[in-house]
Amino acid sequence: MFIRFILSNRPPPNHNLLFDDNMMQKTPLILDIKGNSLDDGPGIRTVVFFKGCPLSCVWCHNPESKKAGAEISFDKTECVGCDTCIQSCPENALDRKNPFFIDRAQCTLCGVCVENCPSGALSMVGKTMRIEDIVAMAAKDKPFYKNSNGGVTLSGGEPTLFMDFLSDLLKHLKDEGIHTLVETCGLFEFQQFEKKILPYIDTIYYDIKIHDPDAHKQFCGVKNDLILKNFIKLNAISAENGLELLARTPLIPNITATDKNLNQIAGFLKTLKIRQARLLAYNPLWHEKNEKIGTQNSFQNNKDMTTWIPKEKLETYRSIFTEKGIHTG
Repeated sequence: MFIRFILSNRPPPNHNLLFDDNMMQKTPLILDIKGNSLDDGPGIRTVVFFKGCPLSCVWCHNPESKKAGAEISFDKTECVGCDTCIQSCPENALDRKNPFFIDRAQCTLCGVCVENCPSGALSMVGKTMRIEDIVAMAAKDKPFYKNSNGGVTLSGGEPTLFMDFLSDLLKHLKDEGIHTLVETCGLFEFQQFEKKILPYIDTIYYDIKIHDPDAHKQFCGVKNDLILKNFIKLNAISAENGLELLARTPLIPNITATDKNLNQIAGFLKTLKIRQARLLAYNPLWHEKNEKIGTQNSFQNNKDMTTWIPKEKLETYRSIFTEKGIHTG
């Protein structure tokens, strides 16, 4: 299932400000809803992608999910060169001499160019959706969830930026008898999460990317003290009530995928008596996404960041966890 991006409002100020009251109350933009997913939890799942994230990971596979506000994407491979969008832009923000075609400082996100683009090369990234509509779309696949022990996964971006919306969505999904899973970076206010989210989720996929707080700030934009504290609290709760909590670590060449970092993370999990974790293989196909939304990433031309991690390396990384009694299969 695929939803074409449609018009929305301009990005709000301070879109990455953690725990901003307006952020926690506002309706999020939805990047995409994908059905028939086999990679985001048990069974066949529908995945809802939220827009907006409090982290700024240099390797982000979905850079269009970082900002909470709408953006315009330009795919030059789809452009037919008709210049209709240039002629129709009321702000004169489009010019083929611009490095990324769109002058983002000049653009007001009015969407006229998107409306007039005949090839679909221009699209609006992010749309508002009613909770009832999201649930209705997901509920259509309930027979598949039932036969495969699947359900709905809420991902991002970071869905916990929008606690109230997320809580209401989860309630509606549970009313439909649908298994719910939240993927999170762990950077949230725990009391709010415990009150509004925990009662309505079956599974949490929790990313622990980097153990060292300074390295985490260098590569993800913020320190990870709160992330680790929240994980410890959730682990204690999961041990008591059967909540499924799975720690995940993406394997990013020379950043997260180092012997030092993986040993630190495995050691941290071992102290919590955790016996199951997951290592996420690196996907180097994210680089062109930055160009589409007019951003530059100093890491995208790094040679190590443009190649797949060799299979033998993956086995070495898994062995670090296995030696500490943690299964990563």
